[in-house]
Amino acid sequence: MPTPAERKALLFFSVVLVLGASTRAYRSLHSQSPADVGAQSALERQINAADSARRAGMRKSKRGKQKAPPKPVGPLDLDVADEKEIEALRYIGPTLAKRIVADRDSFGPFGSMDGLRRVKGIGSSMVAKLDSAVTFSLVPRPTNRVISRRSELPKARGKPHRRD
Repeated sequence: MPTPAERKALLFFSVVLVLGASTRAYRSLHSQSPADVGAQSALERQINAADSARRAGMRKSKRGKQKAPPKPVGPLDLDVADEKEIEALRYIGPTLAKRIVADRDSFGPFGSMDGLRRVKGIGSSMVAKLDSAVTFSLVPRPTNRVISRRSELPKARGKPHRRD
């Protein structure tokens, strides 16, 4: 419960608030200065100009309807393609295209589909879908991986070489 001094302070602030609001309301309703008349006429001119532009068909394009990027003709080289070209590929949206370009700029060219897998969001199913639509022209950047165990060495394919 407020003390008597707090009640007096709340009453004072309430009176000041009501007087200030009523003064503002009275001034805004009963005063028409020349500056307000000029501003009103300028506003009318702007409204008329906007209406005439609308009637003439000079509307701004809607944001929802964006032109789709052109579809690539042949296989797209992911080592040199820009973001819009990558986005034109099927199954790749703007976010994934940005990730692909950012990864390539940070870590160097992909060089192969295995290099493309390092991008977040591209797994084995995406690689299978993109296999016929993309190509790679540059040599991938070598990895700085240290092989500490013999078991980590890549295994040879085919028949081993025999010494005679």
